[in-house]
Amino acid sequence: MGHHSCTCCCAHDNAQPKNTPGNTGFLKEYRRILLSALLLFGGIAMKAMNISFFSDDTVVLVWYLLAYLPVGLPVLKEAWESILRKDVFSEFTLMSIATLGAFYIKEYPEGVAVMLFYSLGELFQDKAVSRAKRNISALLDVRPEKATVIRDNEAVTESPRNVQVGDIIEVKPGERVPLDGTMLGESAAFNTSALTGESVPRTIRKGEEVLAGMIATDKVIRVEVTKPFEKSALSRILELVQNASERKAPAELFIRKFARIYTPIVTGLAVLIVLLPFLYSLANMQFIFTFDDWLYRALVFLVISCPCALVVSIPLGYFGGIGATSRLGVLFKGGNYLDAITKVNTVVFDKTGTLTKGTFEVQSCRTQHGVSEEKLIQIIASAERNSTHPIAKAITGYTEQRRISFVPTAEVTEIAGHGLETKIDGQRILVGNARLLSKYNVEYPQELSKIADTVVVCAIDSAYAGYLLLSDTLKEDARKAIEDLKALNINNIQILSGDKQAIVTNFAEKLGVTQAYGDLLPDGKVEHIEELRQNDGNRIAFVGDGINDAPVLAFSHVGIAMGGLGSDAAIETADVVIQTDQPSKVATAIRAGKQTRRIVWQNISLAFGVKLLVLILGAGGLATLWEAVFADVGVALIAIVNAIRIQKLIK
Repeated sequence: MGHHSCTCCCAHDNAQPKNTPGNTGFLKEYRRILLSALLLFGGIAMKAMNISFFSDDTVVLVWYLLAYLPVGLPVLKEAWESILRKDVFSEFTLMSIATLGAFYIKEYPEGVAVMLFYSLGELFQDKAVSRAKRNISALLDVRPEKATVIRDNEAVTESPRNVQVGDIIEVKPGERVPLDGTMLGESAAFNTSALTGESVPRTIRKGEEVLAGMIATDKVIRVEVTKPFEKSALSRILELVQNASERKAPAELFIRKFARIYTPIVTGLAVLIVLLPFLYSLANMQFIFTFDDWLYRALVFLVISCPCALVVSIPLGYFGGIGATSRLGVLFKGGNYLDAITKVNTVVFDKTGTLTKGTFEVQSCRTQHGVSEEKLIQIIASAERNSTHPIAKAITGYTEQRRISFVPTAEVTEIAGHGLETKIDGQRILVGNARLLSKYNVEYPQELSKIADTVVVCAIDSAYAGYLLLSDTLKEDARKAIEDLKALNINNIQILSGDKQAIVTNFAEKLGVTQAYGDLLPDGKVEHIEELRQNDGNRIAFVGDGINDAPVLAFSHVGIAMGGLGSDAAIETADVVIQTDQPSKVATAIRAGKQTRRIVWQNISLAFGVKLLVLILGAGGLATLWEAVFADVGVALIAIVNAIRIQKLIK
């Protein structure tokens, strides 16, 4: 919210962050307002009591000028600066014309009151905006100030900013992990609520990732640092939320464009309020034109026309929505996405890691051509060893459990959507799905295609050697996710997966989803979304794990990533990141968007409705400057309170 026309309450945003508790600028603002208020109400009291000292016109003018300057000068200065920037019809110009006009017609108390209440309203608005920003930051900025680094077997306390990648840090029970790293001990439990909003402890084992912001709960742990302080998952999430304000929602952009047209129009109407009765008096001698009376009406009209409530309450509404959802573990990258999600009528889910846990377990092993079970597991695990895919991790974990050693591999090539090709002891090894064997013309038993669970097949030198059978399980809230979406009248729910159609259909039936598509390569998912987008009526949200689904996330109207405690690709590509990895949060995100939008439009309707009413009364001479200023500041404050209410509504 920088300098632009009609940003009454946002004028200071580009300056140093003043108006924050403990800040000298904040105290200075209060001092100016208190001084002005004392002089204004003192003057009104002396006038009411007919004090002789206050009967002299010069004394009265000087008194009210002293009351006006503390609150009026900053606005006059802003008006002059905006005129120099060719922004003639700014909020500050409106206020300056209205108050100088009031002094011209000797309505001094009212001229001072306009500036006083305007400044007070602006102070409250600044405070509310900075509070909303602080709340958002405070939700996530739980990074520790100190890190215990182990150097030469001694514990040294350092600032996390000075800790290098590769250093070993120690975290005691109850302490927060200061940096991202790899677990060195066998296993430990962590509270991940700062990252996910979930208080259920999570067990992390040796070699797995530990993220900044987690709290060690049961033992002293050691972690090898893998990322510098500013690149930790928590730092990136914090930066993402703080930058969310830069992406404006259509309602915000509309108000800005509207303000640029609206302000010159109301200024022109204010001139006409004086000019038309004057022209009428020339044509009709019986009509007596009193310049000061009509000027007063024009000034009332100008004050009421300030779009203060709109300019501040709308961004504040979106700030509130972003803050409230981030507390629930749903991160919106901007107000525009909070707005876009309200229009979603089609939700497409990736299956693995989104609706299912993505934690596969090896169920059984089948071999052929005299290959032993141990040998088959060894070959498949060695080929998959460096892959980050959930299936590969399950196989390598299972191999370690059975204490089967790995063998060196050479020339590992990944074939997207099929599997891997590698060499072990000079033999060409194929590890992947049945499609991979078909691609290389390797014959395999046809019953493989009928197995509903996941199979990882293996061929040694073009001869089929056997397979491992794995199965995945639905997430606890997967069914609830679908039910909640249906409750929001979203009935076009689809599942896309690279898994076999039989597996995908099986999961879809359990969830009550009728449209489920399997055997899709990453390109196939993009083509499917393209087809859906050809119907202009479809507003599509794609929900994926953000790693292999990056193209589809980017291509849908709203890309929602299962952040998995903040995976890089998820945070980079998606418009919305669900940190808790719970698919049911998709419905929470849509509900939050709708509630935010409802409150924003309540504020727009309230501001327009009240202003229109008082504008008509002002033009007709039925409203005074006092009513005008109370209408403007009052509406702004009601709108602010309504915007802050979002924090309580979104649960």
